[in-house]
Amino acid sequence: MTDKKIAEHQISPTHKTRASPIARYAVWIIFTLFTILCIYEHVWWLALITGAFVVLGFRDRFQSHHAILRNYPIIGHMRFLFEEFRPEIRQYFIESDTDELPFSRDQRSLVYQRAKKENDTRAFGTISNLYEGGSEWMTQSIGAMTLKDHDFRIVIGGKDCLQPYSCSVFNISAMSFGALSANAIRALNRGAELGNFYHDTGEGSMSPYHLESKGDIVWEIASGYFGCRTLEGKFDPEEFQSKATNPQVKMIEIKISQGAKPGLGGLLPAGKVTPEIARTRGIPVAQDCVSPPAHTAFTTPRELITFIKQLRDLSGGKPVGFKLCIGHPWEFMAIVKAMLLTDTYPDFIVVDGAEGGTGAADVEFMDHIGMPLRDGFLMVHNTLVGAGIRDKIRVGVSGKIISGFDVARMLALGADWCNSARGFMFALGCIQSRSCNTDRCPTGVATQDPYRQQALVVPDKAQRVKNFHEGTLAALAEIMGAVGVTHPDDLEPYHVIRRGPDGQIRLFSKHYYFLKESSLITGEEQSDVYTQLWAMANPDTFNPNAGYLIPHGTESPATQRVELVSHS
Repeated sequence: MTDKKIAEHQISPTHKTRASPIARYAVWIIFTLFTILCIYEHVWWLALITGAFVVLGFRDRFQSHHAILRNYPIIGHMRFLFEEFRPEIRQYFIESDTDELPFSRDQRSLVYQRAKKENDTRAFGTISNLYEGGSEWMTQSIGAMTLKDHDFRIVIGGKDCLQPYSCSVFNISAMSFGALSANAIRALNRGAELGNFYHDTGEGSMSPYHLESKGDIVWEIASGYFGCRTLEGKFDPEEFQSKATNPQVKMIEIKISQGAKPGLGGLLPAGKVTPEIARTRGIPVAQDCVSPPAHTAFTTPRELITFIKQLRDLSGGKPVGFKLCIGHPWEFMAIVKAMLLTDTYPDFIVVDGAEGGTGAADVEFMDHIGMPLRDGFLMVHNTLVGAGIRDKIRVGVSGKIISGFDVARMLALGADWCNSARGFMFALGCIQSRSCNTDRCPTGVATQDPYRQQALVVPDKAQRVKNFHEGTLAALAEIMGAVGVTHPDDLEPYHVIRRGPDGQIRLFSKHYYFLKESSLITGEEQSDVYTQLWAMANPDTFNPNAGYLIPHGTESPATQRVELVSHS
């Protein structure tokens, strides 16, 4: 074959498949010809409409931002239109009832039905594949019972607490005013008052809308110290004391990190800092509001414990604790060592899972930073047990908790109570449009647009918040009665079974690793992982003890220990 024929052979397929410009510009050409025809026939109103499309095609062809529009004037906009509605099309027409993106239709429907007090039962059996890896279920008892009461409560408050709090085992997790609308905050707090459970403020501080009703409040203090800060952004003890002593505030929660974006601060642009938000947070109007990634009130584990004691004293002895999504495990262990050395303990700890999150965050942080809830909780729970202080501190959890089974499963693992954020958003009417960061929430839940939030009628939604809480605890009571226990404290890891990817089933008590009481202190712990991490923890710094770092490729000797002595 000659060089000329080879070239023709190589090029000819391209010529055969290349789209003609006439085909690519067909719609634009049709509108142009139709416009000319309308002008010729003096159909001016139709000529104006088609002429507008001709102008649009001209603009598309000669703009420089979108390659699709340059190649396909007018018709290329269909691509962007379909992309805009893709989430809704998928949610309503394509995804199955069990696809969790991030919550399945079954999960959302359960909340809607309980919030409205509609029938929440199902017919014709489960649609789940119970033989699939990851399936979980509770073990029921032959001696099952019916529990008359489902208002399960625990008492939070340690030896230094003067005002212990009787806490429901299911509460509203942290969501800030600013992220949520004023009407959403009103409805949540009113619902908490009706149902006798608590409402966490989130880091945006207490707004007037939190205080309109008398629902119990957990005031969250984050690195921006909103509501209790100086003009320079430092912690202000006097401002804190003036608000923390409010009888409606039941507990104080220091936010170290959160599940959606652990290790990341926040920025509220100046344009969004309205006079109302500025008053609530204690910041200047129309200036960027920066929430730094780390606290300035403490920089070491010991200083954190001192800060906890300071807040407890300033609040009049109310329970004080902290919330975190587990990152470096040795950092949490360092905090535990600081507790032991000072004999000072937080009244509670809330473990936030990386699967949590109601607002906006970078995709990399949502998908790849932070420890998932069960792993993070077990790290906290086991460390406290191994240090011999689990009985001194209550531990709550938050992260994609919706149903009574979700609550029961975490309580069986050892948690004392559960919080839910998105569950209560669904109770308010959230439809999972995932537009929380656009200020265009279609249901008025996550927006500051005064017209959009008018759609959220506070008295109606407050009742739904109360109903969802009540319905979830009623379901929890039925589960516990089936298991044969009378209080959530009686649920144990062996009450839950999990099927592994190999098809084998295991009790949670065998599936997960649990430390023995005080085993980290006595040196009896046999797990290399916990032993190594405990050795790396230093109560005087969040940095690891470098001498106990194990080089890559070597095993951690189980005999390595660090004596628990003062480092002063």
